[in-house]
Amino acid sequence: MVGTLNLSENAAGRVAMLMASSVAISLILYSLLWMPSSSIDFFRLQQPQNATVVSEDELEKALKGASMDNRTVIISVLNKAYAKENGMLDLFLRSFQQGEDTEFLLKHLLLVAVDQESFERCKLLGLHCYKLVTDGVDFSKEELYMSTDFIKMMWRRTLFLGDVLRHGYNFIFTDMDILWLRNPFVKFGHEGEDLQISCDWYNGRPFDHSNTINTGFYFVTSNNKTMTLFDWWYKSRNETAAIKEQDVLAKMKSMGAFQRLGMKVRFLDTMYFSGFCKTSQDFKEVCTVHANCCRSVKAKLADLTASLEVWKRSNGTSTAKWPPLHACKNSWKENIVV
Repeated sequence: MVGTLNLSENAAGRVAMLMASSVAISLILYSLLWMPSSSIDFFRLQQPQNATVVSEDELEKALKGASMDNRTVIISVLNKAYAKENGMLDLFLRSFQQGEDTEFLLKHLLLVAVDQESFERCKLLGLHCYKLVTDGVDFSKEELYMSTDFIKMMWRRTLFLGDVLRHGYNFIFTDMDILWLRNPFVKFGHEGEDLQISCDWYNGRPFDHSNTINTGFYFVTSNNKTMTLFDWWYKSRNETAAIKEQDVLAKMKSMGAFQRLGMKVRFLDTMYFSGFCKTSQDFKEVCTVHANCCRSVKAKLADLTASLEVWKRSNGTSTAKWPPLHACKNSWKENIVV
């Protein structure tokens, strides 16, 4: 049983933007996805010129320190805007501490800091930390949804996560604007899936590729198929500079990239992996709550805080209801300058 957040006015604008770029993306991705298999090596990922080269051992050490016995880690990206006291990082960690069977997962969480201040805050909290720096780009401030720097940060994240796969580690990637209320591993499929990804809107069919994906939360297994997917995905960034990585992956999905690679992909049920776009009303089952369909950090923080408090008081009762999410609804009306 689900409730839907009405954001139709804003959704219409986003849909129009995506339709305008759809043809261009299709032409680019067609040549990328349907080339002969022998040409795949051409698209092996190259380090971008503006990225700081770090020791491979440094990343391996960070991954090994956070890893479970099966080489699985939980990864989230942290910047100065999120690292402020009583900010998004603190709420994110509090959800692990107050959730059901989630606190132990903190020892498997690797925070990827994109600036010095967030790295220092991470170390101060005694967490697993890795510093990721891209020369010439400042990711320390809040990146407003769909701003130029927001899109750059999403692509830098994709590059890094592909590198994690090449190191041989499986991972859950989680945005920091997500509450972890229950251990999600018990709700993942165990049928040899290569990728399990959250949805803004879920149609009830876990293997139906028409589900609307959200790259803010997904579980990926390290293998040749997923490494190649991330290579193809990142390769498309130059030709789709104004489009965020989630929309490009969605287009790749619709053009058959997953099938071409022979991947098994599960689309996660919003009853368990919920969000502000489509909220789960089953308080006894919900594992995560994502502040999607929300524009600013301030609004996300307000509505996620209220949601965590409601969940704590609910005690898993069927009559509990999420708060009205006024801050996120109003965030689309605000003229925010970053």
